[in-house]
Amino acid sequence: MNSKILILIGILITTFACNNDDDDSQSNIEGVYIGIFERNGNTFNVDLTFTNDSWTGESEIAKSPALCSGTYSISGNLITFENACAWTAEFDHSLILGGEWNFSLNGNTLILTKNNEDKYTLTK
Repeated sequence: MNSKILILIGILITTFACNNDDDDSQSNIEGVYIGIFERNGNTFNVDLTFTNDSWTGESEIAKSPALCSGTYSISGNLITFENACAWTAEFDHSLILGGEWNFSLNGNTLILTKNNEDKYTLTK
């Protein structure tokens, strides 16, 4: 009887351990990504780097989108960006990478989407 209980406990531990690994892989976005930012049918080449809880980025055209550096945090399928840079007033500040975004990581492809339909499609 004791051996059956031990086997059952072993199966349960293995099952939960595997589920935790899946969650960790979804939130591990660290690396250098190259891709595009899309808004209203317009696309711009971008690159973003994620290291620890920090990010840096550049865009092909200055402030389209407005990328610089900051921190990020992940909760479930949401990533929240804090932008650490000072910005001047002569452009659309909704182009600054900040706030909450939905994200998905599938292999080497990271997709970030915002409620206003802005989208980053990035490859590691």
